[in-house]
Amino acid sequence: MVQKIIALDAMGGDHGPQVTVGAAKLALEEFSGLELVLVGDQQRLAIEFEKHELSNDDRIRIQHASEVISMDESPVIALKKKKDSSMRVAINLVKDGTVQACVSAGNTGALMATSKFVLKTIRGISRPAICTILPGINGHTHMLDLGANLECTPENLAEFALMGSVLAQSVEGISNPSIGLLNIGSEEIKGNESIKRASKLIAESRLNYYGFVEGDDIYKGTVNVIVTDGFVGNVSLKTGEGLAALVNHVLGNEFKRNWLTKLAALCALPVLASVRRKLDPRRYNGASLLGLNGIVVKSHGSADTSSFLNAIKIAYIEIENCVPERISDAIESYFRQAEEAVT
Repeated sequence: MVQKIIALDAMGGDHGPQVTVGAAKLALEEFSGLELVLVGDQQRLAIEFEKHELSNDDRIRIQHASEVISMDESPVIALKKKKDSSMRVAINLVKDGTVQACVSAGNTGALMATSKFVLKTIRGISRPAICTILPGINGHTHMLDLGANLECTPENLAEFALMGSVLAQSVEGISNPSIGLLNIGSEEIKGNESIKRASKLIAESRLNYYGFVEGDDIYKGTVNVIVTDGFVGNVSLKTGEGLAALVNHVLGNEFKRNWLTKLAALCALPVLASVRRKLDPRRYNGASLLGLNGIVVKSHGSADTSSFLNAIKIAYIEIENCVPERISDAIESYFRQAEEAVT
């Protein structure tokens, strides 16, 4: 078995080594073909290694980095002035081929800026995009972009559709993923000229284009992949997270209201536990930065051990399925198709 090697930005996120080292231990237990390089402060990581009994494990090692990028730090400053940050060093390891992927819970803007600067974009891709999985009635949905590109051209959105399709096909094994373009209505006359042009470009490709979808389709699972710009995508994502928190809060308060509701809660406990498991955000933690010459996965900054483990799993699966290479091949095919249509 060929080992898969992943670098973890061990200092990133709200909890740093406390979470990343614990998740690393769980990942090594789950995947026999995995090796990990934890990047960060040597002394702090060594202490965590001792706590988790990892000091003598030959499948994991520490790569020292003297700096840490804070969650509120400017991406430009982080890129220019913190060249020995745990994030930058981890991405450099992907660049020089020491590892095959990087996972970080750090500053999203800094991660995207650094990844794009160090790894560069795949030939034919003008902008990378952030893609994640969202739960739905009919399974789950891949959605991109979720914040990397606040303004997009029709051509950008067509590229996102292609990358999302490749990801769903590679990771989920879906032979012909359906693609939806997020709009204010499903009718062809709805939306601005940019979104209509994007729809035309995607429809002319060889992708399985469903057409326009609306906000409620995100969680219905109407299509396998939903494409939008980073502004709308990020707002949609945070709205969904806020709604989930509201429902959980209201249910909790209602079940505690009196002895009858407490009794009802006791009877409903198995159902509630099942619902919580299915909608547990930790199961969906880990967003792929698509379009780069390398695999980079962004974990939520507040991720706990279980959440961060899921982000590592996503990186592992993307290595196994050669996602950047498949995107590159798909882009070449896309442009060949466009040239043939012209001639």
